[in-house]
Amino acid sequence: MKNLSLLALIALTLVFSCKKPVDDIVPGEATEDIVEMQTPYGNMYIYLYKATPLHRANFLQLAATGYFDSTTFHRVIPGFMIQGGDPNSKDSDSTNDGTGGPNYTIPAEIRDTIKHSRGVLAAARTNNPAKASSGSQFYISVSTPGTAGLDGNYTVFGFVMKGIEFADSIVKQPRNINNRPYKNQYMKVKVIKKTIAQIKSEYGYTPRY
Repeated sequence: MKNLSLLALIALTLVFSCKKPVDDIVPGEATEDIVEMQTPYGNMYIYLYKATPLHRANFLQLAATGYFDSTTFHRVIPGFMIQGGDPNSKDSDSTNDGTGGPNYTIPAEIRDTIKHSRGVLAAARTNNPAKASSGSQFYISVSTPGTAGLDGNYTVFGFVMKGIEFADSIVKQPRNINNRPYKNQYMKVKVIKKTIAQIKSEYGYTPRY
């Protein structure tokens, strides 16, 4: 009887020791590239859609090289969106904000199944027939009805899984007639790795698209 109890205890020990915390990544376990966007109010965590591979790869590349660091959200419109990603917003001349970028555009990857909703990350662009996106400028929707009219015209390529309330804080900031906040709303962007299990556990998000 004692031997049976000992065997049962060993079995239970093995079961619990084999259960890994969600926070741990087992070597060789598949991970996803996640965007951590630091703002003055808190961090936003963004999943980039694989259905828009050109935009995804470009954003990850820029983030990995620190391109977005110290740029600002230079255009904010309550009930609509916050826009950033312009390297010109680093300088002291606010009149050139919204005109900068890496001197290339990204072919449109507009998907009928991906609509504008609160929290989506989408590419800004100039008015061009091909609807090609800016190489770096983007916007985050803070309102579903406010940006639904952009469906089919701008490439939506990601979603704020956690921290959209910090975008709400940014969009409320006092701004001038050009919708630029009087106080610079800086960002720092980096790429982190998470497993699917971690994404679901930490952000309450199930990857799609």
